[in-house]
Amino acid sequence: MIICHCMAITDADIHSAMDWMRAADAETLITPGKIYRALGKRADCGGCLPLFVDTMRQADSLSIPMHLRGLRRASTQGEPHEGRRQGHRLSQSGSAE
Repeated sequence: MIICHCMAITDADIHSAMDWMRAADAETLITPGKIYRALGKRADCGGCLPLFVDTMRQADSLSIPMHLRGLRRASTQGEPHEGRRQGHRLSQSGSAE
């Protein structure tokens, strides 16, 4: 089935690229951008991305390696200032006097 009409990418192309990436590096995180690059193409209008991602989710090779899961949790989670110093904005620095 055609997933991206602009670049003529099929679901088989997506699954093949994902299998190739997983075989080359078992720990790689597979993203739509990496798949486009592996196919030698790039996103044009972006209208296909929801279907593109749904097609990726159907593949067995999409899974994230166990030791890479949970890395998204930041050490500053729950802090409203996200670890930035006070007055980090230019408008707050007083240099525009």
